[in-house]
Amino acid sequence: MRRRTAALALGTAAAMVLTGCSTMSPDASGTVTLNMVESLTNPTRTDLLKDLIADFQQRNPKIKVNLISPPTEQADQKLQQMLQSGSGVDVLEVRDITVGPWSNNGWLYDMKKDLDGWKGWQAMTENAVKAARNDEGKTYFVPYGFYGLSLFYRTDLIEKAGFSEPPATWAELLEQASAVHDPSRRRYGYAFRGGSNANSNATAVIEAYVADQVDPANGYKLKNGRTIFSAPEAQDALETYLKLFQRASPKSSVSWGYPEMVEAFSNGSTAFLLQDPEVIATVSESKSISEGQWGTAPLVAGPGGKTVQPLATAGWGVAQGGKHKPEAVKLVQFLSQGEASTTFTKKNSLVPILKSATADPFYRTGPWASYVTMTEQPEKYLVVTQPRGVAWWTEWEQRADTDVQKLALGRTTPKELLASWDAYWTEKWRQEQ
Repeated sequence: MRRRTAALALGTAAAMVLTGCSTMSPDASGTVTLNMVESLTNPTRTDLLKDLIADFQQRNPKIKVNLISPPTEQADQKLQQMLQSGSGVDVLEVRDITVGPWSNNGWLYDMKKDLDGWKGWQAMTENAVKAARNDEGKTYFVPYGFYGLSLFYRTDLIEKAGFSEPPATWAELLEQASAVHDPSRRRYGYAFRGGSNANSNATAVIEAYVADQVDPANGYKLKNGRTIFSAPEAQDALETYLKLFQRASPKSSVSWGYPEMVEAFSNGSTAFLLQDPEVIATVSESKSISEGQWGTAPLVAGPGGKTVQPLATAGWGVAQGGKHKPEAVKLVQFLSQGEASTTFTKKNSLVPILKSATADPFYRTGPWASYVTMTEQPEKYLVVTQPRGVAWWTEWEQRADTDVQKLALGRTTPKELLASWDAYWTEKWRQEQ
């Protein structure tokens, strides 16, 4: 997913506050101004937030919200600098890869007491409530939605290859993708991810093969305390994944990241794509394939018929240095419930946080239906929490991406790669003790 790969700058840069962003005291009329900073910025999303903020301000005439939208590539670094300064930000976008280091540094406000008894919790899915509370019971952000994997597939191409249904397992995916694959006609089976964030799809297949053994609280750990990379099934998983590259993927996909993968599916050249729901909007707008030529299916399973859905998330939090916490919490509550939440998740192609979404025709039909299927069958599509909040997550991603590319190029073997990953995580966890 593109958003998972956004750089997380956690250096020791000198504190810098964006011009004009200092937190303001109430003016003569008693109006409070909140500075709200987003990090996953794009023009359409910013316009949507401005509309939601305008609605909030209309309902709360004594609160004014100043939305700050740094470019995505620089946003985390600028947010960190503002948080370090202790002023200039009241409400901010917090992600599962930033909540750990930012809360450890004391930059995020724990909203637990403010949200005790809040009716909004009752409307949220179990996953959303869990994501909002860390292991210590603290609430540093309320999620606005989730990014979860599903399988995008070409209905016309699999029918021509002799299949009536999309694959349900990784083995079936390999079979169907190989059958479709015909480089001489520039038709490829699978959009392999060998570049940026290659580790995510490689980990997805491993987790599927060890699904029954995974610790739900740590998607990289087995219930016996060892890493998922140490399991014998992990080698079968990586060997299957390597065959997907060798037998069913364009050779150039050894360096593909999010843009190249999505483009290859959207322009009709690849039959299968493993991606997040934000891609639904992209494919829907494609002029190269029609509505009847594609669909989505639930995340493919391992040999045991189960798979692991590592939901990535982000949401809205409150800065510890903010001077208007009651008003800031009120804005977070507004964005996290009712029409504001529904509008934001739909227009950003996010897995929703509200229970009511499962009955919404928008989610029950078309490409969104696969996500409802997974939500309604938690015994088959197991939701786990990956250790994305650890201080070394960025280091891990860079290392693992390189390793997956080396695997595809034949410079390492599945066995060697897994031994390296097992040693890496085992040592990191040992150092934490």
